[in-house]
Amino acid sequence: MPLQSTARRRLLQGLAIAGASTVLGGCATALTGRDTAGGFVRREVRAGARSSAFQVFVPAARLPRPLPVVLFLHGSGERGDDGEKQTQAGLGPYLRGRGGDFPALVVFPQSPEGESWEGDTATMALAALDAATEEFQGDRARTSLTGMSRGGYGTWSLALREPARFAALVPVCGGITPPGTRPDLASLQVESTHAAADPFSETARQLRHIPSWIFHGARDDVVPPEQSRRMHAALRAVGADVRYTEFPDANHNSWDAAYRTEALWPWLFAQQR
Repeated sequence: MPLQSTARRRLLQGLAIAGASTVLGGCATALTGRDTAGGFVRREVRAGARSSAFQVFVPAARLPRPLPVVLFLHGSGERGDDGEKQTQAGLGPYLRGRGGDFPALVVFPQSPEGESWEGDTATMALAALDAATEEFQGDRARTSLTGMSRGGYGTWSLALREPARFAALVPVCGGITPPGTRPDLASLQVESTHAAADPFSETARQLRHIPSWIFHGARDDVVPPEQSRRMHAALRAVGADVRYTEFPDANHNSWDAAYRTEALWPWLFAQQR
């Protein structure tokens, strides 16, 4: 009887191990298939009491790891809770046009309706960045931050919150103080420096050690280019490594031209903390 029990136990253990190998093998095949060509994957992150969907662009598997990481902050029109819209304007369409050859991990959190990249929403974005960096072999020393419109404001705001986290900043048609163009934008500002005598100078003083490349459209009637011009001047005044590109014929949509700027990406990926 003991011999039969031992034999049966060994048989069951063998079946369990075989079954586990089959499951793990299936997962490995699925992950490899997903990553071979590169593309978007959906994930969720919990920050406090809130669970939020986000997207991650994972490059082709043949590209060397660890990967540079880009955190992208969308604008007002992509807010919501569908977990998809944040990839449909700005950097997302650019990546879809590149297939899987873009050589960086890109994280796309989504802001809830009616919120900016401040407070709990900023906490969620940083949590999504941490989760994606860990799961997909991102390089924390080569992590950059970019955003457009409301996300351009968010680029300055998150950098002020985590000044040691980012190797470079790329704000597109963003700003520091309320743009003054529409009533619904009256509260749009960088919260942590809004009480300063000169919010632009104070932001520049705190972020002078992070290289930045600012983009704006000269005809922007939503967030006037003066926002970026003043920030560029303030950064230059404190000796920061800053570039500024203003597109003479662009209105508020300067993001398509910004992300198509060929020199941007080699410059960005060369930055390191």
